[in-house]
Amino acid sequence: MPLSRRQILLRAAALAALPSSALARPRRRAKGPFKASWQSLASQYRAPAWFADAKFGIWAHWSAQCVPEMGDWYARRMYMQGDSAYDDHLKRYGHPSEAGFMEIDHLWKAENWNPEELLSLYEKAGAKYFMALANHHDNFDNYRSRHHAWNSLRVGPKRDIIGTWEKLVRERGLRFGVSNHSSHAWHWFQVAYGYDAVGPKAGVRYDAYRLTKADGKGKWWQGLDPQELYTGRNMVIPDGINSIEAMKQWHDQNDGVWHEDIPPHNPAFARKWFLRCKDLIDSYKPDMIYFDDTGLPFDRYGLEIAAHFYNASMAWHGANEAVVTAKKLPPAHAPGVVEDIERGLASDIMERPWQTDTCIGDWHYNRAVFEEHRYKTAESVVQMLCDIVSKNGNLMLNIPVKGDGTIDSDERAILADLARWTATNGEAIYASRPWKTFGEGPTKVQSGMFGESNLKGFTGQDIRFTRKGDVLYAAVLGQPAANAVTIASLAQGSHLVGGTIERVTLLGAGPIAFTRDAAGLSATLPPAPKGVFVPVLKIEGNNLA
Repeated sequence: MPLSRRQILLRAAALAALPSSALARPRRRAKGPFKASWQSLASQYRAPAWFADAKFGIWAHWSAQCVPEMGDWYARRMYMQGDSAYDDHLKRYGHPSEAGFMEIDHLWKAENWNPEELLSLYEKAGAKYFMALANHHDNFDNYRSRHHAWNSLRVGPKRDIIGTWEKLVRERGLRFGVSNHSSHAWHWFQVAYGYDAVGPKAGVRYDAYRLTKADGKGKWWQGLDPQELYTGRNMVIPDGINSIEAMKQWHDQNDGVWHEDIPPHNPAFARKWFLRCKDLIDSYKPDMIYFDDTGLPFDRYGLEIAAHFYNASMAWHGANEAVVTAKKLPPAHAPGVVEDIERGLASDIMERPWQTDTCIGDWHYNRAVFEEHRYKTAESVVQMLCDIVSKNGNLMLNIPVKGDGTIDSDERAILADLARWTATNGEAIYASRPWKTFGEGPTKVQSGMFGESNLKGFTGQDIRFTRKGDVLYAAVLGQPAANAVTIASLAQGSHLVGGTIERVTLLGAGPIAFTRDAAGLSATLPPAPKGVFVPVLKIEGNNLA
């Protein structure tokens, strides 16, 4: 049974009551039934009820890369001559040989961050879990890290970002997640050791190549080692490349490849990743960890982390309530974690609970997306939510946060629209389960990562079903012509309906008249007020499930 809000609050209070000395002591790996093998994970793991019930989460994909407001992967792109982020960095901060990304870490102050207000907006919008970015490919920990000096208490905000989020999320009775992307830093950040191919500084190596711990004497980063941040010389571009195109090609074929293995010349990085991730789990006791990896990071280390997390969750809660997400899983591994489909969808009902993670714009804040009003609309988000939930999935939606800790007016409007929709129609989403079929309609949805860009939009004939017990819900994804809806799956004599349909209610409005014949269940909806979208019908009767 899912925990009640009171039970969640009591458990959060018990976790918060642990003495700080307990958090300071090193911890052994948790003992329990889960072992560090795919066979052990896949044979025993089941997604917890809270996750299957939650359906909708919000993510704050927030780090120093949001400071320039230039969108995704700034920490990599600013070192790539010819990229717009490189040009922007040159104008605003200086040449990357003199002002590298570590200076952006220093500039990140989070000076206007009001996490209480943001979480109130997210909760009103319908989020049942919240995901905070613990670290990204830029190798900076947003928490009190015992194993990595480049963290948010020593540099930048000088605050425990994860600890602050966690405390406030628990107070609201929501579930708390952390995302860990740092396993890719060892190759992704190698551009910081590069140089310009052309121009007045051609051949001059960037800051990561030349800076050592000793160079910090008397500077803001005294006592810190830039090589720890930039991960060391793992895959450094050779001298002598003298065209931007040739340099881009080298990066694309080398450090730009999505390497998943333990660094061949730097295995200590993987070991340290394990210690940092275990520290994150033990200190903040999350309910969920998102990994930005194909499978689990670093082979045996990722398996050790998953087994430790599952066993630790059993010790904390008396049952395994942990969720670990991973991507592109082979069938033998898929049961051991929750599959995540980044910016993608599923074509049919999936056997186990799964998740889409996506964003209304770029992952990291991009001012141009706001100024050009290019965010996803609330309506498109709800359409995705209904499609995903009808197929046994959850939607985790990133709302980009500016470097100062605020969100913009368009984002606030989207959250307000989501709040209105979930307040009216949430009963069709939360704690629901898939029906016998996910839905009907002309729009074809393809399975797979990054497939959402191929979706051209839903129509008024696209219907998505969910159920609770013997109650069936039908979400009309687009605007139906003349407000007339016909649901063929509910036709008289349909093999999907074993009983009778006695009552149809438009959520937020009340009972509506309907007819049912060989063509389907038909109804005419009342005209929708301005700003109202994706109407949901509640269908009651006998033996509908």
